[in-house]
Amino acid sequence: MTTNGSSDEVLLEVEGVSLTFGGVKALDGVSFDTRKGEIRAIIGPNGAGKSSMLNVINGFYHPQQGTITYKGQTRKQMRPYEAASQGIARTFQNIALFKSMSTLDNIMTGRNLKMKTNLFWQALHIGPARAEELENRRVAEQIIDFLDIQAIRKKQVGKLPYGLQKRVELGRALAAEPDLLLLDEPMAGMNSEEKEDMSRFIIDVNMEFGTTIILIEHDMSVVMDLSDRVVVLDYGRQLADGSPNEIRTNEKVIEAYLGVAHD
Repeated sequence: MTTNGSSDEVLLEVEGVSLTFGGVKALDGVSFDTRKGEIRAIIGPNGAGKSSMLNVINGFYHPQQGTITYKGQTRKQMRPYEAASQGIARTFQNIALFKSMSTLDNIMTGRNLKMKTNLFWQALHIGPARAEELENRRVAEQIIDFLDIQAIRKKQVGKLPYGLQKRVELGRALAAEPDLLLLDEPMAGMNSEEKEDMSRFIIDVNMEFGTTIILIEHDMSVVMDLSDRVVVLDYGRQLADGSPNEIRTNEKVIEAYLGVAHD
């Protein structure tokens, strides 16, 4: 089930990116692009460099070589605040929520960059600040409805089941109204029913909001169903890039990843 909303316009291009930690190459000359409106998957065994690639895209890591072109602007590195302000949002392999806060409050934190009023108005909680907060709350409530988590809107996130915490984290990322959404193992630790729900939400985000998505996922059935194109990494090097069908039948991929059990 691939998406229909992708275009030929390139939103993100990664070219010749290399990243080294203490002599160990996490990424070695990786190049691929992501078209506006598509779901792009990055796969590979543990240690392949997948999360490092996402960290480069949103500025957590700065590559020693290569360039990133986003929305037509080329740079050697992206800084996190630039990525966020230009419409890149991220979820993490290990859930990074405020566990003592409610679902609603966690999602509201995703609206931080949308808050434009100064501290004076925010302290008074009147005028522009009041109108801004009402708008941010309206968007947060829409996301809660969209993700079907009304029943937990006031519940403390740390007490929620794992699958619901993953959904709340997706909601917080969506609150930033991203153009590019980076999902790092959104299905990790989920049962089959939770995976089906998350897959449906990812498709809906892509189709209804027009959000471009890059995801890392180990479940190959999910990857093949969701993705328009797949790039395969193996020990930091790019092994293959193509449609799900091309990747499924690629002998190098079968040998290095799909046909081999990895811890």
